[in-house]
Amino acid sequence: MTMAMRSHIAHITLFAAAALALAACQQMPSTGTSSVAPQVSEDALRQRANDQLAAGIKAYDAGDYDNAVKNLTDSLDHGLLSKVDQSRARKYLAFSHCVSGRDQQCRAEFRKAFEINPDFALTPAEDGHPIWGPVYRDVRTQLIAEREASVKKPLVPLGKAEQLLSDGIVKYDAAEFPAAHKLLEASLKEGLKDKADQVKAMKYLAFTMCLQDHYRDCRNEFLKIYEIEPNFDLTPAEAGHPSWTKTFAGAKAQAHKLQREKELKEAKEKAKAAPPTAGVPKK
Repeated sequence: MTMAMRSHIAHITLFAAAALALAACQQMPSTGTSSVAPQVSEDALRQRANDQLAAGIKAYDAGDYDNAVKNLTDSLDHGLLSKVDQSRARKYLAFSHCVSGRDQQCRAEFRKAFEINPDFALTPAEDGHPIWGPVYRDVRTQLIAEREASVKKPLVPLGKAEQLLSDGIVKYDAAEFPAAHKLLEASLKEGLKDKADQVKAMKYLAFTMCLQDHYRDCRNEFLKIYEIEPNFDLTPAEAGHPSWTKTFAGAKAQAHKLQREKELKEAKEKAKAAPPTAGVPKK
């Protein structure tokens, strides 16, 4: 037998063996042990999201803003946080971006927090922060304007005084306090027709004064409000602002004291002006 014939027979034998092995494999019953990735339960994912949220806040508090952004973003990616926790994660993302100089990302996260949770708001201390406070207030003002614009109602042009008031509040929300002060004063001088607008102008005027460290003028402006609205009060969030908490509390106490003294004086004058009680007729 030649070498070529031996090689040819060897190839045929090898091919036949491979064919038999393949056939045997195809006939073997399945054992049902195919490797399938284990399924993670929804509860486990929710817990992981909450853990990442906590880790993100902890990293933020430690000043590790890059890790804060990573953990907070991961916590949101699961889509299992409650709306309150989602807005909380967005809040800390905004803080992290703002303190890192990323204003656009900061603004975007505040906006998402409002869109997710309509009741979202910063605490008074957070609102007063010099880095992200102005960004937060600007986003809030913009969203309010957008919501009001979406409501179909007849367009009524504002009077000059009312327009000055509106412009003053916009400047205040943008943290341009001297410009806000000037516009708010101008609105009062121009003559706001509605008492509620007068109170609003005085309130924001007091805020601008306190924020510029003019505490005596701030206190006096709060007192002026009580002259036209004795029942005036700030919202809890406004009253807790660190720049005017004590100033407002002092003005409120003084105004209530003056109001009580005025009521007592009026009661005495009314009693004096009352006609004397008729005596018993003489026989």
